[in-house]
Amino acid sequence: MNKAFLVGVSQLGVKGTLGSSHNPQILKYFRDIGHEWVKDDETAWCAAYLNWCLQRAGLPHTGKLNARSFLKYGDETTKPILGDLAVLWRISPTSAYGHVGFYLAEQKNYIFLLGGNQSNSVTVSAFPKSQVLGYRTRQDWF
Repeated sequence: MNKAFLVGVSQLGVKGTLGSSHNPQILKYFRDIGHEWVKDDETAWCAAYLNWCLQRAGLPHTGKLNARSFLKYGDETTKPILGDLAVLWRISPTSAYGHVGFYLAEQKNYIFLLGGNQSNSVTVSAFPKSQVLGYRTRQDWF
């Protein structure tokens, strides 16, 4: 099983805090991957969470805070398995905005991801397959 995915599962339930206080665990995601300048959990944190999981598992990571940076990570796959990465577009397919998470499963029109900053927490959420930009895998995850 993907070592980074197992780290990700250990974070289930971590939630952003509304208002002026901020969840120290989310700030740790940013700090540990080299973005200590981020001082709030309102900054988009899906990529920080994923980079942190990869780092904790002893794997290379992008170190970037944009989800689309993972489109160049590892190897492309068209048949994702549990723990592979899914990169999605947000706003529009050509915008700079995106989302990234660990692939869990799929149904006819949806994929299910374990990810950070999904409803402001680390959780499992469904996303339309039509928003998938790509799936990524690595041989050294296992």
